[in-house]
Amino acid sequence: MLEKFFSLKSNHTNIRTEILAGITTFVAAMYIIIVNPAMVSDTGMPFSAVLTGTVVLSAFCTIMMGIYAKNPILIAPSMGLNAFFTYFVVAGMKVPVEIALGALFWAGVLFFILSVFNIRSKIVEAIPKPIRYAIAGGIGLFIALLGFVNAGFIIVKPPFIGLGPMNVVTLIFAGGILLIAVLMVKKVKGAMMIGIIAITLFCIPVGRWLGDVSAVNHGIPALVSWKGFYQAPDFSFFLKLDLLNSLKLAVWPVIFAVCFTDMFDSLSTFVGVAEAAGLKDKNGEPRNIKQSLIVDAVATGLAGMLGTTSGTAYIESASGVAQGGRTGLTAVVAGLLFIPFMFFSPLLSMVPSVATAPVLVIVGVFMMKPVMNINWDEMDDAIPCFLAMILIPLTYSITQGIIWGLLSWTLIKLITGKYGEISITLVIIDVFSILLLIFE
Repeated sequence: MLEKFFSLKSNHTNIRTEILAGITTFVAAMYIIIVNPAMVSDTGMPFSAVLTGTVVLSAFCTIMMGIYAKNPILIAPSMGLNAFFTYFVVAGMKVPVEIALGALFWAGVLFFILSVFNIRSKIVEAIPKPIRYAIAGGIGLFIALLGFVNAGFIIVKPPFIGLGPMNVVTLIFAGGILLIAVLMVKKVKGAMMIGIIAITLFCIPVGRWLGDVSAVNHGIPALVSWKGFYQAPDFSFFLKLDLLNSLKLAVWPVIFAVCFTDMFDSLSTFVGVAEAAGLKDKNGEPRNIKQSLIVDAVATGLAGMLGTTSGTAYIESASGVAQGGRTGLTAVVAGLLFIPFMFFSPLLSMVPSVATAPVLVIVGVFMMKPVMNINWDEMDDAIPCFLAMILIPLTYSITQGIIWGLLSWTLIKLITGKYGEISITLVIIDVFSILLLIFE
C-alpha cells in the first residue's frame, strides 16, 4: 500500500530508505522544538505554549507535505521569521502578541491565494535556470556554514568570521565528518544516522568534564544533558490571535513582509532541493510545486492559530534527501517523529548540536552538484549566479541571495541587450524584491 501510494519503485527508493531519510531529516531539524520557543518566549508568550504550537505545526504540516504534496520536505517554524516576529514586530514595533499572531494568519491567507491561483508556480518558472542552480549551491554553502558554526569550528562575530578554537568539541566534529564521509563512500545505508548516534554516545562521557558548552549547543550548557522524560503540553495560546485588529493599516507592512519573505525562503528551498536531488516533473520544474506551496501557505496561517511563528520549508530536508529520501514517505516519517515530543521534549537535549553539525556539512557537499550546470564562461550568467550563491551564506539569508541574484541578472541582461532572457514575470518579481528590501 505504501509502495503504491508514494510510488516508491518509480522513484528508485524503498520503505527502509525512506524511513532512514525521515529520521535523518527530523534529527537534523529537531533543534527547532527547543530553539523556537526559547526565542519567541522573549515576546512574553509562555515557553511551553510556543513549544506545543511548534510541535503541532511541524507535525501536521510535514505530514501534510508528505501525503498531499508527496515531497520529502520538512515544514517547521522559520528561523528567520521567528526573529522578525519577536524582535522587530513585537519588541520593535510594539505590536501586541495577539495582533502579531493575527498578522501571521492573514499572511498565510494571502500566501494561500497566491498558491491556489498558481501565481507562485509562475514565479518559480520565471526564475532563470542558472540562478536555480546557484540557489542550490548557495543553500549548500549555507547549510555547511551552519554546521561549522554549530560546532564552534567557525565563529561569527560581526563584522568578522573566522576559525574557532581547536578543542575537544571541534575535534569531535571533525571526527564526525570523517566517520560519515567514510560510511558514505562505502555506501553504508543510514550513514548519517549512524554518525549522529555514534557522536552522541561518544559525547556522554566526554561531556562530563567539558564544562559549559552552551555557545556551541543551542544554549544548552552540557553536550548531553538529562532533564527527565515528560513535560505536559500547553495549549494556552491556541486561537489567541486577534483577527480584526491585525487588519489595521499599520499592520499591513508586517503581513506583506511575512508573506513575501516566507515566499522567497520556501521557493528557494524547493528549487534548491529539487535541483540537487532531481525531484522534477517532465517539464523540468520542481515536482508538485503547487501542492508544496499550498502546504507552506497553510503552515504560515496555521502558525497564528497555534501560537507559534510562520512555518516554512526547511533546508535541513536536504539531509534526508542526501540519505536517499525521494518521496512523501520521508516527510510523513519526519512529521510523525515530532508528535512524541509534545510530551517528551526534555529528551531532545540528549542530542548535542555537535552530533548533527557534521551531517549539515556533508549535505552541503550534496547540494553543490547543480553548480556544474552553470556556464561559468558566460559572464552575464556567471556573475549573477555567483552573487546569488555567495550572498546566501554571507548574509545568513536565502532571501537576500535570491533577491540580489535576480536583480543583478535582470540589470546585466537589460544593459547588454539580452532582452529575450528577461520575462515580464521576472520584472514583477524584481519590483517586489525591491519593495521587500525597503521594508526590511
